[in-house]
Amino acid sequence: MSDTLTPEAAEEFRAKCAAFISEHAFDRDRTDDPRSEKSMAQTKKFQAALAEAGLAGINYDPEFGGAGLTREHDKIWREEFGKSGMMGIDLVISHGMCLPVLNEFGTDEQKKAYMPKNITGEEVWCQMFSEPGAGSDVASLQTKAVLDGEEWVINGQKVWTTLAHLCDYGILIARTDPEQVKHAGLSMFIVDMHDPSVEVRAIHQIDGGQHFNEVFFTDTRIPKDNLVGPIHDGWRLATAMLMYERVAIGSGGAGGVSHQSADKLISAAQKNGKISDPNIRQELMKMYCQETAKSLVSMRTRAELKAGKAPGPGGSLGKLHGAIIAEMYRNLSLEIIGAEAVAWDPAQDGGDRWTMGALNTFQSGIAGGTNEIQRNIIGDRVLGLPREPSVDKGVPFSQLKVGTQESA
Repeated sequence: MSDTLTPEAAEEFRAKCAAFISEHAFDRDRTDDPRSEKSMAQTKKFQAALAEAGLAGINYDPEFGGAGLTREHDKIWREEFGKSGMMGIDLVISHGMCLPVLNEFGTDEQKKAYMPKNITGEEVWCQMFSEPGAGSDVASLQTKAVLDGEEWVINGQKVWTTLAHLCDYGILIARTDPEQVKHAGLSMFIVDMHDPSVEVRAIHQIDGGQHFNEVFFTDTRIPKDNLVGPIHDGWRLATAMLMYERVAIGSGGAGGVSHQSADKLISAAQKNGKISDPNIRQELMKMYCQETAKSLVSMRTRAELKAGKAPGPGGSLGKLHGAIIAEMYRNLSLEIIGAEAVAWDPAQDGGDRWTMGALNTFQSGIAGGTNEIQRNIIGDRVLGLPREPSVDKGVPFSQLKVGTQESA
């Protein structure tokens, strides 16, 4: 199938996408939903209907459950879906990170076994990288995987695992050879989250949410064939997954220029009369420009994906830009809304939405890699600046003092 659509075919497909969204769009139910069970149920229902309409997994191979359409189809879908708000956020990890990694690095057997139900939303996936002693420095992770006959035995702990309690499978990075340097000796695995030896504990957040989790593995046994990619090559695969993550977070469903946050604040300022304040107007214009610029960067990143390129370090630009915009939104929203943003009438439906929105912006500078890490990546791999000195270069991981591990 040609990757270029005729104008008529493109408009016909766009109309199909718009009609589907119009019929099936929903507002996420966040009422008394700290563990996101309600919103996930809504999302899975939407995704099932999407698959039924032939619009799920648009440019994935039909052999693995995809629609087998082109990247141009995918671009059009993203443009239309991007207008609908936050409907797909509960599957951003499952579809934006786990699915493309399975597609790129999984064996044909793994793809046939796992991709179809991932695409339809019947099964949801999570990502398990971070640990208490390995956050921004993921390569310092200590979770171990030891081969025992035809099974891998996993022991360790992961943290900040989004929606792990609602997931069926997870992508795990574990250490398979501690005698190699820390970026080597890592491998990627598929883990059944329903295994009794996998314990998921909620992390309680200040805003009342509990969608992050700690995950504990105690002699968890998985089939030997659940290894993704070559053994000890996990860092390369993890880096690719992090790039997909940054693209998913930084560009989302953007297919065109979008400035939804600025539009929301402009509307609020118009309603309460603060739009006439010249300082407010200037800050709103800055935010509008920032979101427009971010959209253009995202469009370039998506164009590279359309051309068949795997996401590169440029994905960090969109991720960092999004975090900067989130900080701008937090400060400006509180200034525009005023006292009602921190003290509202409990009887008012959604009266706390501005406070919740402001609190949620803090995670933007952490999720997918901190702002500092993004700046390092951009400086090193985009701008070609000298790398920061490394004190552990060439040292076997077993000799490093990281996390709870003490060097001999």
